Amino acid sequence: MLASRGRPPEGNPSGRPDPLDARGQSVGTLNARVVGGQISREAGFLSSDATRIPLTSRDVATLQGLPHNGVPVNRELSNGDYRLMATETPYGDVVITGLPLATKQSTEASLVLTMVLVSLGGLVLIGLAGTALIRRTMRPLEQLSDVATKVSKLPLDAGEVALAVRVPPAAAHPTTEVGSVGHALNLMLDNVSSALEARQRSEMKVRQFVADASHELRTPLTAIRGYTELMRMTETLTEDGQKSLGRVQSQSERMTALVEDLLLLARLDEGKATETTDVDLTQLVVETVSDEKVMAPDHTWQLQLPDEPVAVRGDTTQLHQVLANLLSNARKHTPAGTTVTTGVMRSADGSVVVTVTDDGPGIPAEFQGTIFSRFTRADAARSGSEGSSGLGLSIVESIVAAHGGTVELASRPGRTEFAVRLPGAVTASH
Repeated sequence: MLASRGRPPEGNPSGRPDPLDARGQSVGTLNARVVGGQISREAGFLSSDATRIPLTSRDVATLQGLPHNGVPVNRELSNGDYRLMATETPYGDVVITGLPLATKQSTEASLVLTMVLVSLGGLVLIGLAGTALIRRTMRPLEQLSDVATKVSKLPLDAGEVALAVRVPPAAAHPTTEVGSVGHALNLMLDNVSSALEARQRSEMKVRQFVADASHELRTPLTAIRGYTELMRMTETLTEDGQKSLGRVQSQSERMTALVEDLLLLARLDEGKATETTDVDLTQLVVETVSDEKVMAPDHTWQLQLPDEPVAVRGDTTQLHQVLANLLSNARKHTPAGTTVTTGVMRSADGSVVVTVTDDGPGIPAEFQGTIFSRFTRADAARSGSEGSSGLGLSIVESIVAAHGGTVELASRPGRTEFAVRLPGAVTASH
């Protein structure tokens, strides 16, 4: 322990007070006196328990090498890094005082850490604020994108279209750049909506005209056929006259069939509900294929049917027309010897699939995209001797759609398949 105040410590024969015993000294303080070029014995570090930690020989050498000009210098001692200052007194000795740099370095490290944490926190806050600001700024663009996406998914190609989607007023103000885009998009949508409404009105007028004209043609066609049959029964005609009269009758029958097809399409376009019943599709396929066998014995007709009957909910007459049109299409547009296979199967999802497949020349790819359009003729694409009105496949698609189904075509040279998918009939559980 240090000596009592006022008394020289042990080993201090000079009788001078111990500098480490002075009041106000902090832990780690170094005090030393150089007398005659030698470090006094009382030199040392002040420990935390108020005792002296003696200097090492290396510490003594370091202190002896300090300049005596009172300028603070940094040196590394056994107790750590120190800030030292050596001052020569008027009595000829040198007083050396030093403070540890650990506290300063710890303070600097804490300051650096604090600055780093504050900077990171500031950057995070700035990032969050910037993200919120950008999102708020980009919100009108998101609304524009949402409107454009909704419009892109609307079926605009046919039928009545309600183009009610618009950019909200907050994102369509022409005073801002984004608002100008929204305003322009709304103007474009207004123009498109007007054009679609005009197209719909035009289509409705054409359909109404076709329906009215077809209905009005029924009466004169019936009269032509009636008078033709009457002349055959009552008049004596030459051979050429009989041929001409037969030609009139066949063409009137063909025109009557065309009128009936147009009337059926008109009713389907109006979306009138048809009376539906449970239809045994398997039996219907067998009967329709049997009729085609009689009309085209030069073709090979095959069936692929399940062991159990397959039923669907629909209109028997219309479904018969679907099958008849598909089989007639295969018969008319394929050469003699072609094999036509009609199949019925039930899918895993409960729907029923009817396929009509032939091994004829196929349908060119450029023609397949419009094959279900009205008045589209396949005569130039597939060989055949019989003409057609170009309404058969259009009627097929319309009837199938009215029954909640779909029809698809897959064709290549040597294989053409029409696949009709219909909802299966719901059977009551026992």
